Amino acid sequence: MRERFHLDAPGWFRGDEPTPFLAAVADGVWTGRQLSVRYRRWKAPREVTRTLSPLGVVLKAGRWYLVAQAGDKITAYRVTNILDAEVLDDPVVRPAAFELATFWQDWTERYERSVYTSTATVRMTARALEFMRFVFPPEMSRVARVSAGPPDAAGLVTTTVPIDSLKHGHTVLLKLGADAEVLEPPELREMLAESARGMCAIYQSEPR
Repeated sequence: MRERFHLDAPGWFRGDEPTPFLAAVADGVWTGRQLSVRYRRWKAPREVTRTLSPLGVVLKAGRWYLVAQAGDKITAYRVTNILDAEVLDDPVVRPAAFELATFWQDWTERYERSVYTSTATVRMTARALEFMRFVFPPEMSRVARVSAGPPDAAGLVTTTVPIDSLKHGHTVLLKLGADAEVLEPPELREMLAESARGMCAIYQSEPR
């Protein structure tokens, strides 16, 4: 198998994530036994201990996730955030109607929608709208495409782009350069204008 198949999971220009407890997680999934895990999460308390019923593992763009049930809730846990894991003797009782692929699709769609808590109104070229498919997260590109109005006299479309913060919107919309103009919110427009003024000052002078 090693002579004929090699899995290189991370995307280009990205390193692999440390997952020292991936073997224990996979063992619990494969043998159908519960896991006791110590997990680092984003909200307080940062470290928690949980007994999980593992239902599957997913490799998403080089990142491993454990899909598991705790009580009545099924969710996904980033394996790199697991600080300790022990396979228990207690068996896992899998929900009768559970399907890993279906759950993962629903969970990722809910997660992506929850990340973007604000929007920006942007006027852009058709080229920029198409370019978003290749350099923006899928949910941002999808919403921008379905929200785009008809082209105006200059061939520009006005659309809604989901963002999770002003800083995030500033960072990602800079990728579109002069092919996009932020109309709202005014704070984001000013941030991009400030970046444009700074770049002009640099490139209109001789190299230092």
